[in-house]
Amino acid sequence: MVRGVLEEMRIRSLGVIDDAVVELSPGFTAVTGETGAGKTMVVTSLGLLLGGRADPALVRIGAKAAVVEGRITVPADASAAVRAEEAGAELDDGALLVSRTISAEGRSRAHLGGRSVPVGVLSELADELVAVHGQSDQQGLLKPARQRGALDRYAGESVAVPLDKYTAAYRRLRAVTLELDEITTRARERAQEADMLRFGLEEIAAVEPRAGEDTELAAEAERLGHAEALASAATAAHAALAGNPEDPEGVDATTLVAGAHRALEAVRSHDPALATLAERIGEIGILLSDVSGELAGYADDLDADPLRLAAVEERRAALTQLTRKYGEDVGAVLAWAEDGATRLTELEGDDDRLGELTAERDALRAELSGLARALTDARVEAASRFAAAVTEELASLAMPHARVTIDVRQTDDPDGVEIDGRTVAYGPAGVDDVELLLAPHPGAPPRPIAKGASGGELSRVMLAVEVVFAGTDPVPTYLFDEVDAGVGGKAAVEIGRRLARLAKSAQVVVVTHLPQVAAFADRQLLVEKTNDGSVTRSGVQVLEGEDRVRELSRMLAGQEDSETARAHAEELLAAARGDG
Repeated sequence: MVRGVLEEMRIRSLGVIDDAVVELSPGFTAVTGETGAGKTMVVTSLGLLLGGRADPALVRIGAKAAVVEGRITVPADASAAVRAEEAGAELDDGALLVSRTISAEGRSRAHLGGRSVPVGVLSELADELVAVHGQSDQQGLLKPARQRGALDRYAGESVAVPLDKYTAAYRRLRAVTLELDEITTRARERAQEADMLRFGLEEIAAVEPRAGEDTELAAEAERLGHAEALASAATAAHAALAGNPEDPEGVDATTLVAGAHRALEAVRSHDPALATLAERIGEIGILLSDVSGELAGYADDLDADPLRLAAVEERRAALTQLTRKYGEDVGAVLAWAEDGATRLTELEGDDDRLGELTAERDALRAELSGLARALTDARVEAASRFAAAVTEELASLAMPHARVTIDVRQTDDPDGVEIDGRTVAYGPAGVDDVELLLAPHPGAPPRPIAKGASGGELSRVMLAVEVVFAGTDPVPTYLFDEVDAGVGGKAAVEIGRRLARLAKSAQVVVVTHLPQVAAFADRQLLVEKTNDGSVTRSGVQVLEGEDRVRELSRMLAGQEDSETARAHAEELLAAARGDG
């Protein structure tokens, strides 16, 4: 069952295309046309819709911007639809509208379901929506890392489950190793920091400062330093209030206030207002008496001991030594000591932490070894199935004697993990290097497909790989850009037949120059330039009946009206229909 369909694309001012609409349908669609007519712009346009790199050189000369718009049906429960809705996009009657604009200056904009989105969102949807395969994609699959990813994708859960466990252990091992390295490489710095903290804490402990002590001592030092002046002032003030025994004739405040109070007391009963004043003067008298008594006590208690002053100043000097190093006041010094003690505990615990981390690292390496072994076993089993399936597909693609094998191997590394007595290199995806090998005929040694396959054979190997993928992890749409390059004759017929079979479970769009392939298509589109060298709206036509025969004739013989070519074209179409 087809899970989604690319319905149409509108392309404006892209390469040789001025303004054209490419109407697609479920099943197998072949895109044909003369060399340079703009067929590959179909692939380029779709690549842009799926987050491909925006190259301003693609903008048609004289245009301000190139625009590609696409309409893709997506089931509402598909992960692509869910991700699109998370990005703020809305489905239009079950279809996702995608657009990409590239300005001549190089700026790029993307829209998804009516909402402006980062280009990266389109890239996230690409794997779910369309598998694009061209010559550059074939070159990409020649890389061992891509081949390992292809094998893992084919294997599904059998590799995904152990790979997830391995990845989690690998990440934890990396974190533990980094922390170990930090502790080890910074051991000298941390030891120096611990010594500094230890010295500071010992210095503070020797002084034993109290919170607020510096403020109290400052006040005491101020008092002791001016003891004589303070005593003289207190004595004089006391004499002014209570009188001087050595001067019986002197006038003092207490006597004067007492006289005023007696004068009012004699007549206070005659006027409430005067009675109030009398009470206030009485209160003043009491207050004067209290203050006078305190002044007398202050003068008597005032300590003018120079030894005490010296002790205070010495204590203040000790505190000042601390505040110069550890904080602006004693409170800040005490806070530094508290933080320093905590940090020192951490630093002094490094040896314990080092032991814990070393033990955890060794345990993780042992665990990783077991997980890597399980992952390798799963890949080897999947590799056998995958190679057999691709070999079977190649037999259907006119390579009956070819045999594909997949080499799953490890690289020795003294710093790696131990597996079956070997110490091998490891990474985030395991310990395995994966490489597709091809023996094109009996007796030929298996060689990497990059070296063991011709251009046509490589195209067929890539098609076989994708067909095998389609049976295990299908995407809604496959687009092949000249996957039949370097192929002809019977092999081309077999490729067309295989693409038609693939199209029974997915939408297949193929840009081809081979009539044997195009004949198997359910629909054929012709890309045709106008006289001025551009492709316009009328330049992408759906070919039916006689028009399709004429195009196949051109592809066969370069002549649209050749009777021989026409007969061959009709024969190809009849054979393809009969095969279907």
